[in-house]
Amino acid sequence: MEPDTFPEELADALAGVQRLMRRRLRREMPDPRLRGAEVELLRLVVTRPGVGISDAAKDLGLAANSVSTLVNRLVGAGYLVRETDPADRRAARLLPMPAAGTRLREWRRRRADLVRRHVSRLDETDRQALHTAIPALRELAGTLHEETEET
Repeated sequence: MEPDTFPEELADALAGVQRLMRRRLRREMPDPRLRGAEVELLRLVVTRPGVGISDAAKDLGLAANSVSTLVNRLVGAGYLVRETDPADRRAARLLPMPAAGTRLREWRRRRADLVRRHVSRLDETDRQALHTAIPALRELAGTLHEETEET
């Protein structure tokens, strides 16, 4: 049986790790500095070129007007192109510029290096516990994503 504090402790630990990684990476990455939501949108568009703003908003769990704001910033920075959807002239499709792929590859490399450095400081038992927890954390992310799609 799990203690009553487990969900809160897990949420705090995950949020703390994510916040600290984001801060470190943001400091180390070249300008322009991108917020977490901007990086997530870039990742989505690189993975799904041609995605529409409303679909991107749904996938990211954001309001369409928030995604439009992110798109404007990323278009201005040269990371995205917004094209009119030929099937619906009122809608836009998002396409990555080459700079988006370059930026994401660099971000992933630096993120992996950061995690590698800090995980190597842990003892073998803690490293193995983290490794063992990866499938459960992925499953947790999946159930959170499913709940977001239902609302």
